[in-house]
Amino acid sequence: MKLIAGLTLAAVLSSAMPVMAEEDAKTKAERPPESLGFVEWVVLQDTGLRLKARLDTGAKTSSLHAVNIEPFEKGDETWVSFQVPLADHRDQEAGKNGPAPEDVTLEFERPVERTVKIKRKGAESQRRYVIRMEFCIAGSTHETEFSLTDRGRFSYPALLGRRFMSDDNILVTSSESFLAEKECEHQSLEDLAESEHNTTPVD
Repeated sequence: MKLIAGLTLAAVLSSAMPVMAEEDAKTKAERPPESLGFVEWVVLQDTGLRLKARLDTGAKTSSLHAVNIEPFEKGDETWVSFQVPLADHRDQEAGKNGPAPEDVTLEFERPVERTVKIKRKGAESQRRYVIRMEFCIAGSTHETEFSLTDRGRFSYPALLGRRFMSDDNILVTSSESFLAEKECEHQSLEDLAESEHNTTPVD
């Protein structure tokens, strides 16, 4: 009897899942779109690092500036480690004692969702790792896929693509920037640098 009841419950839950997904999609579609500028501040969750992001309708997948990108195996999964240098974010306000030290980086490890091959004009195609990360924009937390690449030569360390915008019902005003009405909590570069120094083991 318990087995039959368990199978019946599983069947009910299984049949309910498509209905729930359909209701979620309907709710998202009915939600009024949020208008943002073509450049907005985003904050990487669990770090407090605020950085500028360009909302790009010409890109499908979002992209994040990262260096020292290294894959490794963790159990049966492929993970990737990478660093985000604080010195690459000089355009935000400095702390009370000045800018963050040049050599401080934030360390990350994330499971690899997939890899993508990016065609580049005048250069060889590049294979990039794609991860999922949570971030805050306009006072709300979101999660999307980011491809990891060195964006040090670009004006914006993060790029938000169509997958994020369509999933979260975002409209972009191409002639304006920083239209978000709400802000996300963040730390200054100096505070982040001090925190990293305090948590670094001493040999």
